[in-house]
Amino acid sequence: MIKLRSINKYNSSNYTLTISLIIILLFLIVASIFLGKTNLLMLILSEKSNDFRELIRIIILEIRLPRTLLAFVAGFSFGICGAAMQGLFRNPLADPSIIGVTSSASLGSVIIFYFGISNIFFFALPLGGIIGATISVLIIFFIVKSNVSTLVIILTGVAISSFSSALTSLTLNLSPSPYAAYEIMFWLLGSLADKNLNNVLLVTPIAILGWVIILLSKKWFTALSLGEETAQSMGLDLRFFRSKIIIGTALSIGSIVSITGGIGFIGLVVPHLLRPLYNYNPEKLLLPSGIGGAILLLLADIFIRILDIKPELQIGVVTAIIGAPFFIYLIFYIKRIHS
Repeated sequence: MIKLRSINKYNSSNYTLTISLIIILLFLIVASIFLGKTNLLMLILSEKSNDFRELIRIIILEIRLPRTLLAFVAGFSFGICGAAMQGLFRNPLADPSIIGVTSSASLGSVIIFYFGISNIFFFALPLGGIIGATISVLIIFFIVKSNVSTLVIILTGVAISSFSSALTSLTLNLSPSPYAAYEIMFWLLGSLADKNLNNVLLVTPIAILGWVIILLSKKWFTALSLGEETAQSMGLDLRFFRSKIIIGTALSIGSIVSITGGIGFIGLVVPHLLRPLYNYNPEKLLLPSGIGGAILLLLADIFIRILDIKPELQIGVVTAIIGAPFFIYLIFYIKRIHS
């Protein structure tokens, strides 16, 4: 009876915490629409003319809403995929980039930039990113079918990431136009600005499909945390499980990176901040990590927009400034535990 009460209390605590995260997320979504260099709330209260109503409509529907929705979808994708990768590889330093999806998606989009295809049709850039991510997934998927160890998958991901980064650098080096090279470098820094609803609507269904694939597999994360042999004895098809998580991550991260460029460390930081609050349970950490990732990215974007700096800071730079010191701290923390 005491044990049952403890479990119920634990589940209730998890439920309350998740609801609290959802409330914070909803508040930040509303705040993201109204806050910025132009204070919409003050504008609505002070002006009643039709011209200003049209201005408010343009600001909300064409500037603020796409940026807010993209921050939510991107942050949720980075958060949930980071938790999934850490659970899959049982490695606290794992991140979606570990399987090369982020760098491959960036390479695909850079190639679209380089050949000027992005000027031909509006979805060329995300399509290039998705194709790049898909190629990396197919390589990993082929290796997963061979039922090799997790270490080999990680090393393959590192190799794919290094090769993609090298090809991206080569593209920049061979760029015939300094302006084109500058545009590519600027995009690689990561940004939520200057995106429209068409961009968001194009990648959102793909990202959500990735979330669903990961969440439908969540029950096996706890079993895997006990070890691969134990999980297989409990009925886990390890190859199929790995394939689903990798594909789900590729769909979410590949599609998002093709639009936002390089935004890092959210998938690393958020699961670590939330893990103690969910009793280090990898199954229960997935959804909260997605919500937490969306919260962190929205906070960073709001901070950038209210900051009176020109040109505007790139959000990839801000997340790197936040995440890099945390990553270094995490390395020393893990080293201290194992020493």
